[in-house]
Amino acid sequence: MTEAGLHDASEPQARDLQACDLLIEAGWVVPVEPHGVVLEDHAVAVSGGRIVAVLPTAQARSRFAAAEVVQRPDAVLIPGLVNAHTHNPMTLLRGIADDLPLMTWLQQHIWPVEAAVIGPEFVADGMALAIAEMLRGGTTCANENYFFPDVQAAVYKRHGFRALVGLPVIDFPTAWASSADEYFDRAGEVHDQWRGDALVGTAFAPHAPYTVNDANFERIRMLSDQLDVPVHLHTHETAQEIADSIRDHGQRPLARLDRLGLVNDRLIAVHMTQLTEAEIHLCAERGVSVVHCAESNLKLASGFCPACALQRAGVNLAIGTDGCASNNDLDMFGEMRTAALLAKAVANDATALDAASALRAATLGGARALGFGERTGSIEPGKEADLVCVDLSELETQPLHHVLSQLVYATGRQQVTDVWIAGRRKLDQGELVDIDTAALIANARQWRTRIAALGH
Repeated sequence: MTEAGLHDASEPQARDLQACDLLIEAGWVVPVEPHGVVLEDHAVAVSGGRIVAVLPTAQARSRFAAAEVVQRPDAVLIPGLVNAHTHNPMTLLRGIADDLPLMTWLQQHIWPVEAAVIGPEFVADGMALAIAEMLRGGTTCANENYFFPDVQAAVYKRHGFRALVGLPVIDFPTAWASSADEYFDRAGEVHDQWRGDALVGTAFAPHAPYTVNDANFERIRMLSDQLDVPVHLHTHETAQEIADSIRDHGQRPLARLDRLGLVNDRLIAVHMTQLTEAEIHLCAERGVSVVHCAESNLKLASGFCPACALQRAGVNLAIGTDGCASNNDLDMFGEMRTAALLAKAVANDATALDAASALRAATLGGARALGFGERTGSIEPGKEADLVCVDLSELETQPLHHVLSQLVYATGRQQVTDVWIAGRRKLDQGELVDIDTAALIANARQWRTRIAALGH
């Protein structure tokens, strides 16, 4: 046959193929939804930043003509991990005050240092370092809780990173705002600026029940209802918090929040180490999401979140690292493993928070908590392509008997090879895309010098 004849014969076949931007062929795909499913030799087709199909690799090749094909036969493709509670600017405070109880740590070390360094530059530089660390560890979305949310949102957007940015409210003046009215005015401005953005959303972030008064909580509830935005709150973090609340308000923090109308399906309740059975059922009834920050709670000896009891009651469970000042890393693989192990110890039940459930909490559970569940958190057609390849061929994850078990109990974040957010590549075979790692490290070192000079 002539060259022309070959060309003619192939043309109808080519025309029959569906065009797509990206086809990722993986040894395994864990979609998270349906729950606990592992698909062997499957591919995910992406177009316009969205997932268009999840199907066997052989079928994908006969159906799609992809502009880019990525073949990872030794890797598992999972949804991007969702860090459902973090303070990413505080990455610059990693390790400055370790091995101290929560209030000593906060009042005598963290808050004084913050007061000396906080500002747009500190926030932007801490964020950039955190984003790079998260991407290398397979995290594609974060729920942020810190000051200068305008700066945070801009940095997340610049890096093409998905985030829910908290709009802080606290009862004392900070570098961000000096009065309640100013906190709310500035919150409104940031919310309006980012309303409808494809990557960055906003939530109210009152710090904690012990730093926010009733009037400000009521104002938050009203605005949360009006604007349909979540409320991201540290609560029931320590036994002391509970005792102080009973002393000051005559009721436990959750009861007080319920009285103020905040216990609903927009509440992202973080830590929740001190819970009665009745409180667990109240959270389930009202649709509250709980973020389990196992490592931070362990390190500060704050208590243990009853993750298994919450999950079995039907509460949406998510996982967060907290900030690097109280955890020391943003490693969601490590966090997922610790969360699963701690849940078993607390429940005294080896079946508690099994591997599939732990991965779900670190992906779809987090996405739903943030109000992003329709967009991300699972590998389903129509959702945005927030995807992560994890190499399971390393000796640390051999022999490969059960993919889900390996992901949760054996895999380290250094096995993440490729990351995409909304179909855009962010990590390419372990190398960050469009991020200057050497510059980030150099900048972190100059911050070390500046912070060390403060004497803390």
